[in-house]
Parts: sequence; C-alpha cells; structure tokens
Amino acid sequence: MQTAMKAEPFDAGRASGWTTRRWLRVGVTATLAVLTALGALGGWAVWRTSQITADLVDRRSPALIDAMRVEQALVNQETGIRGYGLSGRREFLQPYAQGVSGEKTALRRLRPLVRGDARAGADLAEVEKLAGIWQERMARPVSAAAPQDAAKLTAERAAEGKTVFDSLRRAMVRQQAHLQSEREAATHDLRQAVSLRNWMFAVIAAVILLVAVLVFEGLRRGVTGPLSRLGAAARDVAQGRFDRSLTGTGPADLRQLASDLDSMRRRLLEELQVSEAARRLVDEQAQDLKRSNTELEQFAYVASHDLQEPLRKVSSFTQLLQRRYGGQLDAKADQYIAFAVDGANRMQTLINDLLAFSRVGRVHNDHQTVDQEAVLSRVLDDLSVAVEETGAEITHDPLPTVVGDTTQLAMLWQNLLSNAIKFRSPDRPPRIHISAAREGDTWEFAVSDNGIGIAPEFHEKVFTLFQRLHTKDAYPGTGIGLAMCKKVVEFHGGVIGIDPAYTSGTRVVFTLPAVVAAPVPSAPEARP
Repeated sequence: MQTAMKAEPFDAGRASGWTTRRWLRVGVTATLAVLTALGALGGWAVWRTSQITADLVDRRSPALIDAMRVEQALVNQETGIRGYGLSGRREFLQPYAQGVSGEKTALRRLRPLVRGDARAGADLAEVEKLAGIWQERMARPVSAAAPQDAAKLTAERAAEGKTVFDSLRRAMVRQQAHLQSEREAATHDLRQAVSLRNWMFAVIAAVILLVAVLVFEGLRRGVTGPLSRLGAAARDVAQGRFDRSLTGTGPADLRQLASDLDSMRRRLLEELQVSEAARRLVDEQAQDLKRSNTELEQFAYVASHDLQEPLRKVSSFTQLLQRRYGGQLDAKADQYIAFAVDGANRMQTLINDLLAFSRVGRVHNDHQTVDQEAVLSRVLDDLSVAVEETGAEITHDPLPTVVGDTTQLAMLWQNLLSNAIKFRSPDRPPRIHISAAREGDTWEFAVSDNGIGIAPEFHEKVFTLFQRLHTKDAYPGTGIGLAMCKKVVEFHGGVIGIDPAYTSGTRVVFTLPAVVAAPVPSAPEARP
C-alpha cells in the first residue's frame, strides 16, 4: 500500500472560479501561517537572548565578582596577621576581622552561583580547603596569641604560612581565570544570540513588508482594480451612457456583480424607453389637463357671474311676492314662497362661496410679509356682531409675521373663527384661543374652541368640498369653508388638519412659511 500521496496540481481554471471571500480566506490563512512561523522563530530568538543575558548578569558576572571579593578578603586577612605578627599591635587585627567577615559574605553568595558547574565547584572547594589550612595553621593561632608571643609564632610558621598562602593565591587565580573564561564565553554567546535575534527580526520585517506588498498588489489587481473599472463604467451609465456594457474582471463574485449590473442596465434601458414614451403621453395629458383646468376655472368664474343676475331677479321677485302677498294667500302658498326665498338666498350664498373658492391662487396671488396681528384684528372687527351675539371670547398668543397673501390669509382666519363660533356648544359660550409656535422655517398655528367637536372619522372629510356633517336647519352653510381653508394653506405651502388629541372641542392646526431673516451686515468701525 502506498504511504505517500501525490500532491494535487494547482488548477488555474478552477481557481478562476474562486470568489473574493475564498481568495481572502486563503490569503489570510497563508499570511497567518507565515507570520506564526516567523513569530515563533522571533520568540525563540528573544527567549534565547534573554536566557543568555540572565545567565551572564545573574550568574557569571556575580560569581567572578564574588571570587574577587573572596580573594580580597583573604589578602586583608593575610595583611592583618602579618602586621600583627611583626608589630604585636592589636589594631593590625582589624583588617583581619574585616577580611573574615567579608570572606564569609562572599562565600555565602558564591556557593549558589557555582552550583551545577563542576569545574567552578571544584575550584571553590580547593580555595576553601587551602583557606581553611592557612587559617588553621597560621591565622587563628597568631590572632589568638598574646602580642609578645605573636612575633615568635609568626617567625616559626612564616615559611609554612607563605607556602600555603601562595598555593591559595594560585588556586584563586585559577578560579578567577576559569570564571573569567566562562563569562567571556557567555558574552560571546550573547553577542551571537543578539546578532541572530537582530537578523531574525530583520528577516521578519522583510517578510512582513513582502507580505504587505503582495497583499496590496493582490487587492489592487483582484478587488480594487476591477471595482474601480466597474465603478467608472457604472458612473458612465449613471450619466446617461446606457449603451455602454458593463464587463467584470477579477474574482467570480465581482464578475457576477458586473453581469448583474449589466442586466440591470439593459432593464433600465428598456424601462427608460418605455418611460420616455409614457412621459411624452403624460406631458400631453398634463397639457390637456392644464387647459381643461383653465377652462373649468374660467367657466366657474363666468358661470358664477352670469348666474348672479337671474338669481338676483328670482330672489328679488320672490321676496316681493312674500312682502306683497304674504298672509293674503293660504298657508301652503306662504310656505312655497318661503321655500323659494330660502332656496334663492342659499343659491346666491353658494355661488358667492364658489366664486371665492375659484379665486384662491388665481386672483389674489401677492406674496409678501403679512403681519398676522393686523390681519386678525381686521377679521375680529368683521366678526364683532357674531362675537357680541354669542358672547364668544377670543384670545390669542402674540402672532408673528409670515409670508403670504393678505386677502387669502384674512379669508382663512375668517372661515376658521366663523366655524368656531357657529359650531358652538349650546350649554356654554364659545371660548376660542389662537396659538402660534415656531418650527424651523414655518409657523404652526392652532385654533382651539370648546364647541361640539368633530368625530374622528370625519377629520379628513370635513376638508372636502360641499362636505356637511349637519343639516342646514341645525347649522346653516354651504360646506365650502374648510375646503377653502385647505386650499389657502396648501397654496401657501403649508398643511392643515384636525388635532385628534384635543377632545374638549375642535382644534384646527395649520402651518405657514416664516419670514427668513436676512443676514445682518457688520457695523462700520466707529471713528474717533
């Protein structure tokens, strides 16, 4: 059975079907593998350097220093013993005492430093052995002897002490030479480790730079380049060159995206051709509609004027009949005459309202700054009789200046306040309040009353032409007032509606454009 498998060759055709995600996944995996291997090598180099540094700093150098301190301590002891033996003076024993203390301290530090090193341990054992012999045969007896006996004892053991101390000195020289060689070897290893670490980091930096260049170039060729070309082609199509085809390069998903965009382009081209034909048809219909609307407005205006004269005759003669023959005929005749008079009056009122409705936006179209305080004051003067008869109380917040037509805005306020007075509650006098609040570039007005209110299902219908919620016997009118208000507000670029949250009556809310303040010029610099 074969144990080795033959490596599968790279199939360029199959790789051309890879998506951007797959290319990125493979590239990121390979990059991470390379960076992981380099990171492991760099970590090993750093660890190796730190180990050698720690051995050199924490063991080799302190061991050499402590060995030198041991030698210095023994030399101090030998100097003190020799001085005391020659002079017999006790003050010469002070270097000896200091040397004994220094030797103990240095040996206590040196023993753990050479533990595990056979040669350094043997050197230290030899030094300690010879130092013990010298101290036993020379140092301790002389230091313990009386001053008069110290010279004699020193003279007797001088040759033996010199021989032992010379052997001790040679042992310490060998020990220090061995420690120095080990320190130099460790220093050499540290230099090699640092050099290896630096080369390793240089290689890692070069590989990272190479990977970055390869990633950048791969992204440029496989992603950003195809996307840039596709984006340029898409912008050309967006600017109106619908005949330019969109072809994609790079990974499979980008080519599929280009294909989808090209399909969309072809679909848009077809839709554009259809919409262009439809637009021409709509333009023709819009022109026809505009002409028809103009004719209808002219017809309504002319019809309203032409109907005024015969209607006035009908109204006048029916009123003459009522005044001359009222009470002379039977009750049925008086009732019929009353019906005729009432119908003529209502027809005249309806024609006048239709005439006013048709004039909105056509006759009065003088947009300027309008002081709402002044307009409201004139409207309240016109409604003074109705206000006095019903006992209505009308209050308002400070009203601003807006942009609009004075005549149309006066019609708006008159219709809203008239409705608030007309549809009052029978058990309390009308209380009407007008509020105004700034909302950005518009003013929001609200007319609130305590009347009978409007049911929620009729909040939209009341603004429809000829829409009435009550009979003419209960509340007279033509059903044009709120429709005219809506037309005036929309003509000024605002919106109007009923506030559904207000339940104590009716609150009509509408918006009008505010006056945009011109920038204030900077004041000229005052002259002294």
